[in-house]
Amino acid sequence: MTGAGTAASVHGQADLGICTLNDMRTNAETLANISPSTPLIADADTGYGGPIMVARTTEQYSRSGVAGFHIEDQIQTKRCGHLGGKILVDTDTYVTRIRAAVQARQRMGSDIVVIARTDALQTHGYEESLNRLKGAREAGADVGLLEGISSREMARQVTKDLEGWPLVLNMVEHGATPSISAQEAKEMGFKVIIFPFAALGPALIAMRSGLEKLKKDGLPGLSEEITPQMLFRVCGLDESIKVDADAGGGAFEEGVDLKKTD
Repeated sequence: MTGAGTAASVHGQADLGICTLNDMRTNAETLANISPSTPLIADADTGYGGPIMVARTTEQYSRSGVAGFHIEDQIQTKRCGHLGGKILVDTDTYVTRIRAAVQARQRMGSDIVVIARTDALQTHGYEESLNRLKGAREAGADVGLLEGISSREMARQVTKDLEGWPLVLNMVEHGATPSISAQEAKEMGFKVIIFPFAALGPALIAMRSGLEKLKKDGLPGLSEEITPQMLFRVCGLDESIKVDADAGGGAFEEGVDLKKTD
């Protein structure tokens, strides 16, 4: 679950620290429960405050069905990791955030995965970023994320420098990071790759195209296979009908397809 996508879809706003814990938790819970057996990694921004709020974030994400989340080292008025001008907290504050998340998980007996993300590369350089990730690892983070990797050479280097600790590659096309495929990332040594704009970008293009056609022609001009039934089947219509039938219900005995009329 991308923070940028949540800001865009929930508020229609840019990713500038606008989303609150409640915004993010609500969206995460919705997504996690669409398919409970599919692990969800969710953005948790800065943890939304000091250690107490980071602990609360960890607890709420865990109870919402989130499998793992990443916390970063920007100030509270943060911005997307692929924008310029980011401002960071000091290393001790960052490590305290990670420690608060790890301890909260331990207290509640959760297995939620804590991913430590650093945005230090842009303003503090590679060595400082590496030191921050090492501090987060020592504080108990399960996985690391170096945001805004700027070259393939750096991508290979960080997996070597942090060998033995799983790393995430945040693959935002046309952002700070060169386009690296899932297979290439695997060969480089990354254990996880995330694509925050993989749905957001195509959705924007498709919605804009459809609405421009509606404005011009008076109809969106959907292809014939795009029916209400088709859309709802993508959203679990047939599975819901089976739940009803298996329980002895009869709400869908007549089916849901429209009857053809002359």
